[in-house]
Amino acid sequence: MRHAYSVETVRNAEKALMARLPEGALMQRAAAGLAVACGDLLRRNGRVYGSRVLLLVGSGDNGGDTLYAGARLARRGAGVRALLTTPDKVHRPALDTLLAAGGQVLDTPDGLGPVDLVVDGITGIGGRGGLRPAAAELVRAVTAGHAPVLAVDLPSGVEADTGQVLGAAVRADATVTFGTYKPGLLIDPAAERAGALRLVDIGLAAELPPRPDLEALQYADVAALLPEPDAESDKYRRGVVGVAAGSERYPGAAVLAVAGALRGGAGAVRYAGPGADAVIARFPETLVHPGPPSKAGRVQAWVVGPGLGDGTQAAGAVSDVLAADVPVLVDADGLRLMDMAAVRARTSATVLTPHAGEAAALLGVEREEVEAGRLAAVRELAERYRATVLLKGSTTLVAERGDTPVRVNPTGTPWLATAGSGDVLSGLTGSLLAAGLAPRDAASVGAYLHGLAARRTSDGAPVTAQDVADSVPAAWRDVRA
Repeated sequence: MRHAYSVETVRNAEKALMARLPEGALMQRAAAGLAVACGDLLRRNGRVYGSRVLLLVGSGDNGGDTLYAGARLARRGAGVRALLTTPDKVHRPALDTLLAAGGQVLDTPDGLGPVDLVVDGITGIGGRGGLRPAAAELVRAVTAGHAPVLAVDLPSGVEADTGQVLGAAVRADATVTFGTYKPGLLIDPAAERAGALRLVDIGLAAELPPRPDLEALQYADVAALLPEPDAESDKYRRGVVGVAAGSERYPGAAVLAVAGALRGGAGAVRYAGPGADAVIARFPETLVHPGPPSKAGRVQAWVVGPGLGDGTQAAGAVSDVLAADVPVLVDADGLRLMDMAAVRARTSATVLTPHAGEAAALLGVEREEVEAGRLAAVRELAERYRATVLLKGSTTLVAERGDTPVRVNPTGTPWLATAGSGDVLSGLTGSLLAAGLAPRDAASVGAYLHGLAARRTSDGAPVTAQDVADSVPAAWRDVRA
C-alpha cells in the first residue's frame, strides 16, 4: 500500500524527527537519496562521470536538498551548475558545499549548452499557486533541449495537498520524494506531471500517524481482497448481482454491464430491463426478467443506470433499486434519475460512480471545477450523498464518509476513455459487492482490475469496452500470481 500525507502532517513529522537527530542530518539523508536517484538516471544514458547536470535551486530546504545532492554528484565527476531563482534566500551552507565540491553557479541560462539532467528544486511541498513568471520562464528555457527532468519532492508549481495545477508548473520525467508520498503525486492533474515516482526513506515513518490522507492499493493488497470460492461454494454463495441497465436505444450498455459482472466473478447475474434479447444473445447464462427489478428475484447487490435513458420506466427502475435492502451501485443515467433524499435515507451501502461531468451536475458546479479539484469533489460527494463515491477519470478516486483515507487507483490508462468502459466497471464492481466486499473495497478493487485489464489488453493499441471486460479474468490471474 502506498500512503500519502498532507503537507501539515509531513511538516509535523519532520519537526519531531529533527528534534531527535543532529542538526542537518535529515537534509543529508534526503540529499543522499536524491543523489543516488540522479546517478541512476544519468547511467541510463551514459555515466555519472563527465555528465552535465543543471540544478534549478529555490529557497529553503528543498533548495538545500538539491544543492547538497549536486555536491555529491560533483564529487563523482559530474559537471554540476546551479541557477538560483532567489539568490538572497539560498541555503548558504549547501551552496558553499556545492562550490567546494567543484560546482558552479550561473547567473543566467544564456549559453548553457547541452545538459544531461535537469534537477528541479525550485519550490518544495509548501509552494502554492504555480510558478512565478520568472521561474516559469527559466524552466521553459532550460528544458527546451529535452534533457530529462527530475523533480525534488514534487514538481515545482503543483499543489502538494490536492493535486491541483493552478498555474505554470514543471513537467518532470521522474520525481524523488522524501519520507512519504504526497497526495499531489498520486492525483491528476499534478500526478501526470510527476513522471516515475521514487520514495526515499529518511526515517519519517515512525513519526507519521497511522491514518494517511490518501492510499493506493498495490498487487498484494488487491490479491488479499479478491473473493475466492471454496469447496462449499455454489452460484448463490458466490454472489448474485442484479443489473438494471440498457434500453431500446442503448441495448449495448446492458450487455457490457452484464459482461463486467460475469467476468468479475459473480455466481449468477439477474438482468431486469428491456435489453433481455441482446443480453441472452451474448450471455445465455444470464437470468433475465422484463422488470421491474424488484420482481427479478433475489440478489446480493444491484447495479443500476448504464444506458437506461429517460422516461418513466427508467426512473421507476432507479427508484425500485434504491428501495432494495442490498448494496446498490448507481452509474450513468441512474445518477441523473436518482432522488438525493432516497440515496441519503438508504441503510444498505450505496456506491456512486460518476465521471467528472456527472459529478459536477451532482454538486451543482462546472465540470472544470471538478477536474481541477478532484480530491475535494469526491470527498464532498461522499459526505453530501452519504455514499461511497468512485470518481472516474485519469486517476480514479474512491471516498466514503468520515475520516477514512481516500483511495486512488494506480492502474488507470487513457485507453479506458472508450464508449462502454464505465458500464463494464459498474458490472465488475457490482459483482464484488455481491460477493460480500465492503463498498470501499469493491470500488477500489473493481477500478484496479478494470485498469489492469485495459493495460493488459491494449499494449499500446486501441481497445473496446468488450476487450476490457474479456481481459478481466486475466487481470485477476495476474494479481493472484
